[in-house]
Amino acid sequence: MKLLLDTCTFIWLATEPGRVSELAKRLFTDPENEVLVSAVSCWEMSIKYAAGKLTLPEPPAKLVASYREQYGITSFPLDEESALYVPRLPRLHADPFDRMLICQSIVHGLAILTPDESIVQYAVRTLW
Repeated sequence: MKLLLDTCTFIWLATEPGRVSELAKRLFTDPENEVLVSAVSCWEMSIKYAAGKLTLPEPPAKLVASYREQYGITSFPLDEESALYVPRLPRLHADPFDRMLICQSIVHGLAILTPDESIVQYAVRTLW
């Protein structure tokens, strides 16, 4: 299965694994699953870190690179088809980063590892 990490899931796995559900941990570590971190999540972390709204043990560029390498997480780029899918989403959730992750999930048939109840409202496969 292809799993797209929600931004909070990536951060918690890297910094506070106790906040991650047992199911999400099992799915994350299952070698049968391909785990992806979106460029959208990297962008979100970078913006919030630079604005002082996100505390991390190291700058996002270093954290993401080291954690991806350590756990074999695949970088997932933002593509045109996903970006152009945004107007098709109902306005159930206003967060632009989450909305883009939802679009990537729909367009590419990915499951999202997330505890976010706002994302669960959409017609996407979520696991937690």
